[in-house]
Amino acid sequence: MARAAVLLDLVSNAGGGGLGVTEIAGHLKVAKSTALSLARTLSAAGLLRAVEPGPRYVLGLNLLRLGDLVGQQTSIAELGLPTLRDLSSVTGLTARLAMNENGYPVFLERIDGEGSIRFHAPLGQREEPHATAAGKAILAEMSEEDVRSLIAETGMAVHTSHTLTDIALLLEDLSRVRVEGYATDDEEEAEGVFCVGAAFFDHHGKCAGALSITGLKVDVSHREVQRLGEIVKVHSDRITLLLGGVRQGSRT
Repeated sequence: MARAAVLLDLVSNAGGGGLGVTEIAGHLKVAKSTALSLARTLSAAGLLRAVEPGPRYVLGLNLLRLGDLVGQQTSIAELGLPTLRDLSSVTGLTARLAMNENGYPVFLERIDGEGSIRFHAPLGQREEPHATAAGKAILAEMSEEDVRSLIAETGMAVHTSHTLTDIALLLEDLSRVRVEGYATDDEEEAEGVFCVGAAFFDHHGKCAGALSITGLKVDVSHREVQRLGEIVKVHSDRITLLLGGVRQGSRT
């Protein structure tokens, strides 16, 4: 593992021309056969790529995609943080920002509302889309076929007595989200907790992620949820503008 990490660093610093086996062996102080074996192993994993003549080894597509993903996360988080702070301040609730990772919400930032309950909400992890407001806001921008495919992969784990566990009920809920423009988690992930979320979009008109707010369910009326939903939509639209994005018609 140590040699692999060193080799990736060497190739990264070598520029577009990459490194040949002899150069790799010299840097790592190993036999050429060992260097070739290591380079081929990393190539099979998509972390390096052999180019001719040579061959010479450059960074692989999987590693480049990872770099793009990290850059995208940083961009969304940095651009969205002021809006997230404002959303928390206006609502007095915990506000979170998630990016869309192939239908899963991955939360990048969280701002706790002043005086609000602190919720355990780790960042940087995929969360189940069927039981969160941000997740359902993202799912609502997918086709029914894609939603069914994703849910077949993830399942619909039960968290509370309110969790949706039937794909037909989830699809019905997503239809409502498409009409109203925001999604809700009504004690579906945690008892006594509600969330409201809305999607934002990139410059291709694709769903890039979602904003959500979280609070205690005690005495929260339907009208109050509607009011909060409109506030979250306004703030998610701000992030769409910051990303140079455009909200396109929801898929059916």
